[in-house]
Amino acid sequence: MSSPIDPDLASLVGLRTVKGGHYAQYRGSEASLNRVMMALEGISKALVQTAAGPETLLVAVVETVRTHLDAEWVLFALADGQLSGTEPRHLIANGDGEILAFEGVTIATPPTGLPDPVLNRLNDVLRGEVTVLHAPIVDDHHVHVPVELDGAVVGGLSAWTSGDRRGDPSDLTVLRILAGQATVALVNSSLFLQAQQRAEELAERNDELVQTQRELSAVQRYALLSAERARIARELHDSVGQTVLSAGLQMELCRGEVSPAGADHLEKAVRLSRDAMEHLRGAIFTLTQPSEPSSSIADTLEELCGLHMPPGVDTSVSVRGRVRELPGDVQHAVLRIVGESLVNAALHADPSRVAVTLEYNSEGVRLRVDDDGIGDPSVLRSVLRSAERGDIAQGRSRGLANMASRAFEHHGSFSIRRSRLGGVRIAASVPSPAEERP
Repeated sequence: MSSPIDPDLASLVGLRTVKGGHYAQYRGSEASLNRVMMALEGISKALVQTAAGPETLLVAVVETVRTHLDAEWVLFALADGQLSGTEPRHLIANGDGEILAFEGVTIATPPTGLPDPVLNRLNDVLRGEVTVLHAPIVDDHHVHVPVELDGAVVGGLSAWTSGDRRGDPSDLTVLRILAGQATVALVNSSLFLQAQQRAEELAERNDELVQTQRELSAVQRYALLSAERARIARELHDSVGQTVLSAGLQMELCRGEVSPAGADHLEKAVRLSRDAMEHLRGAIFTLTQPSEPSSSIADTLEELCGLHMPPGVDTSVSVRGRVRELPGDVQHAVLRIVGESLVNAALHADPSRVAVTLEYNSEGVRLRVDDDGIGDPSVLRSVLRSAERGDIAQGRSRGLANMASRAFEHHGSFSIRRSRLGGVRIAASVPSPAEERP
């Protein structure tokens, strides 16, 4: 006589005894359990398609239902007015795994010859027929579950099987799980795509902002160089030009007061003064002509060296570190400090070589202007201290004070040291705002 099966085992397999008459029941329960496990595996595979987009997700959902039920037709549809902005709105799969849709799916083909039950169910779901959407259906060859989100019915999931495959309550449970999870995943997928789109738009706007910043920096460099050119042209015209012109006039007045022997020398001096004026006019004209904006800060530094250094002085510009666009005020301060340093070297140091170094780092930029001239760093530091106290004895003192103040205004540093070239090194650091740093 057979003993009763263990209660836990009975609850698992659905059998009360192990009599021979119950083997068929056991085999049926085992087959049903296997189908459920395969369906759960299909559900997990479908839901991981969320990041691939709503279309790929829904294709995986209907394919999972078709495989689980060996269905001839599967329909997933959202009611009109529900989950606005979510695409696609419906999807159909036939027994051969062909994906069909009337609209909104790129990989689907328009259906022809749909069975009446499938076409009528699609129309009912799209129109939001309450009697269809809210009533789960399970019979021998048809399973339907409502698609719900936050307690509201938003669509339906239906499947029709062949004559050899009959539906059972476990199939209804599988479709309910799949419909519920698929709806949430569908919303998440839509949100994910929207976030991707926003990210792409932000990246595009950022590229436009970077390009605009580069163009603005180029315009600022151009404006600074134009101002330097105008200043030099004005000084040449107002001071040097007037002096040469006055010298020429004075020599003209002396023509009748010199001996014949000295008249020849005076005539040569007059011609030289006239030639000098012509050269000055040519230089002034060149300086006042518009030029192309510099493409980089290195080009601007090269042009500053050309503007301020006399012919014959060997100049070099070196840019180190990862070059990036500087904020307008930082760039202006850097170029002004370099310009003032070059002017000081040209006027007072009599150099034969000048080297400009600009280094980008994580905090901002550091710059150095080295020369091999006759300047004394200790004397220049003394002049700077006097200027900072307001005791300015000479006009040139203002240049050092201006350079230092430009660096300090940006919470940077400024120093005057002996250069390795033998002359003076002007060194400054100008930090960038935190949001501009790499």
